[in-house]
Amino acid sequence: MEDITRGGQFLVKETKCENVFTPEDFNEEQIMMRDSVKEFVDKELWAHKDKFEKKDYAYTEQCMRNAGALGFLGVAVPEAYGGLGMGFVNTALVCDYISGATGSFSTAFGAHTGIGTMPITLYGTEEQKQKYVPKLASGEWFGSYCLTEPGAGSDANSGKTKAVLSADGKHYLISGQKMWISNAGFCNVMIVFARIEDDKNITGFIVEYDRENLNGITLGEEEHKLGIRASSTRQVFYNETKVPVENMLAGRGEGFKIAMNALNVGRIKLAAACLEAQRRTISGAVKYANERMQFNVPISSFGAIQAKIAEMAANCYVDESATYRAAGDIQNRIEAREAEGNTHQDAELKGVEEYAIECSILKVAVSEDVQHCTDEGIQIFGGMGFSEDTPMESAWRDARIARIYEGTNEINRMLSVGMLVKKAMKGHVDLLGPAMAVAEELMGIPSFDIPDYTELLAEEKEMVGKLKKAFLMVAGAAVQKFGAELEAHQQLLMAASDMLIEIYMAESALLRTEKMAKKLGADKVADQIAMTQLYLYNAVDVVTQKGKEGIVSFAEGDEQRMMLMGLRRYTKYVNMPNVVKLREQIAAKVIAENNYCF
Repeated sequence: MEDITRGGQFLVKETKCENVFTPEDFNEEQIMMRDSVKEFVDKELWAHKDKFEKKDYAYTEQCMRNAGALGFLGVAVPEAYGGLGMGFVNTALVCDYISGATGSFSTAFGAHTGIGTMPITLYGTEEQKQKYVPKLASGEWFGSYCLTEPGAGSDANSGKTKAVLSADGKHYLISGQKMWISNAGFCNVMIVFARIEDDKNITGFIVEYDRENLNGITLGEEEHKLGIRASSTRQVFYNETKVPVENMLAGRGEGFKIAMNALNVGRIKLAAACLEAQRRTISGAVKYANERMQFNVPISSFGAIQAKIAEMAANCYVDESATYRAAGDIQNRIEAREAEGNTHQDAELKGVEEYAIECSILKVAVSEDVQHCTDEGIQIFGGMGFSEDTPMESAWRDARIARIYEGTNEINRMLSVGMLVKKAMKGHVDLLGPAMAVAEELMGIPSFDIPDYTELLAEEKEMVGKLKKAFLMVAGAAVQKFGAELEAHQQLLMAASDMLIEIYMAESALLRTEKMAKKLGADKVADQIAMTQLYLYNAVDVVTQKGKEGIVSFAEGDEQRMMLMGLRRYTKYVNMPNVVKLREQIAAKVIAENNYCF
């Protein structure tokens, strides 16, 4: 297992392109799976998009049943419990392609398969799994996840819902209020988090919801939301709801741990769920741009439109690269642990937990890219984009929630750096050594040799290496200065996390492109090279800006001057790319193919 890069180690350890999983590596089974999911989406979701916009909750439920019949709800569920027992990459793949047509369905799907079913699969006893998981995997029953409360949002462990042991010791009586509960309107099983007595941490319970016997459960009205309109979202009230003691999930006080781990998986799946939405948005925008005539030419012939198409395509390509890289890493880690004799439950839990930093990075980066993509989609459509007659406005509204759920992007930004620092303290990622080396390098005289960039992507690789040094310089100095107090300096954490995010995303694209070039030859992947170079150019700008923001905010005098000089050194190209030319090249390919074609 030593050759598998650990979570967060991408910063300090060189990753070889042969060791990353990319969408070009899908095997036959995965390609068949992808195609059958796309067929389902086109027929049942895309063709009936208006039903979702008109809040047809019953249609969402019907589509969920159909997805269950096709096996899509059980991809990640072990075969022993009626699922397909496929690997983590397949989980990401199905989540990706099933989520491109409407956020209403993808929210129902994600809430059911992820946070609704998975806590039982990963934390349940054998009896709990036998009883509930097969029904959830087949779509006979649906799951929901009841964590958030009016007073407990980002501070998930502060919930007030109580669980009191009955006099005979056979039941817990749950009382309290939950809100923003996806699938509440048609679920049969709820994963409910409540506090027993004055426990420090909440506890998880499996609660059945039977419309014939309400057992103290009442639902609020459907919420009226900006987007994801046909996803059922309600408040849930519990009034001494009786739950058998054997329905406690994991141990007493372990609910917070369950909630956090469920969210880690939820984060990478949310990133995957924002990919096909981008592909469809780009394809829709470019088709419109090719047909829309102004000044006697299609608007796709204008540079201003081409710039948008190129940036949208490059971001989507990078997002795919990073999401499948992490999914592949997680799958390798799970398989390695199973080979060592871990149970499926332990292997999966530890595998995902290992890459929690990457899951947070992806959640932030891809949710922000899908918002930007749909926003530019509206702009390319012009006035028509603002109309409900075209799919852009609903795509834009649906995209907005992605930056809020599974932990807001602000929380995830702080988590990514916070977890990295914790891993360094535990010795899981050696940050201190490389940070000290960077500090020493800054004191030395820089080399003025002209580097040899004859090898493909050599300068880009060196650039990513330098961006890592820029991060280590800034983050290393901040950790030295503030130590454990760093958590209180949220604006610095946010700036550092933006640097970290860009490094992971840019490197992931670089590795994917290099892997393809080695296999097919550089001339066959000229457009992928262009997208990688364009993204990296933008990433360098972000690292420059956020690095400067951090340095001028916590360093002074000579230290500040020294670090600003270092930042310039680590963000300096030898050969600047011609950005306009790169965009023209990428756009020309997408426009000629009339869809997102990578």
